[in-house]
Amino acid sequence: MQKTRLEAFTDGVVAIIVLELKVPEENTLAGVLAVTPVFLAYALAFTNVGLYWNNHHHMLHAAEHINGKVLWANLFLLFWLSLIPFVIRWMDEGQFASMPTAAYGVVLALAGAGYTVLERALIAANPHRPLLAQAVGADRKGLLSMLAYLVAIPLAFVSPWIAIAIYVAVALSWLIPDRRIERVLAVPKAND
Repeated sequence: MQKTRLEAFTDGVVAIIVLELKVPEENTLAGVLAVTPVFLAYALAFTNVGLYWNNHHHMLHAAEHINGKVLWANLFLLFWLSLIPFVIRWMDEGQFASMPTAAYGVVLALAGAGYTVLERALIAANPHRPLLAQAVGADRKGLLSMLAYLVAIPLAFVSPWIAIAIYVAVALSWLIPDRRIERVLAVPKAND
């Protein structure tokens, strides 16, 4: 199977993951300051969706073929990404209480697991093009991110702000461009 339909479908789903942002109730500085926490949560959610989309693009660029397992793994990832707006709204309406903050961690951890499953499915579907496997290696950064989410989930019940700080730290770690795939793709092949 060709990957173009998968890329187009994923782009479409990511495009409709609508993150709702409340406007201030008052047209004053106090009104703006009142919505600052939800604006920051929105920025974090937007960043996370963007990071997955960007890394997904690079990962598919390294693959030539897809199969049914890749399609299902991609749907699994997209399902969890599509829940990000729900948990962000829940965090806002729950005033950043423990349960919705922990739920955000669960969604992020399962999106990370979905990305890992997709990565492994793409590697298996492209045995004669080992570029992705070479680029990601053991994917320590991805595994450490999921571990951080798993630590943050119970910490949300101690202090939601500690959990949010961990979510922000993970997102910041991914803002540093991960050039593993680009480096592997840039190496000229022996047959070229």
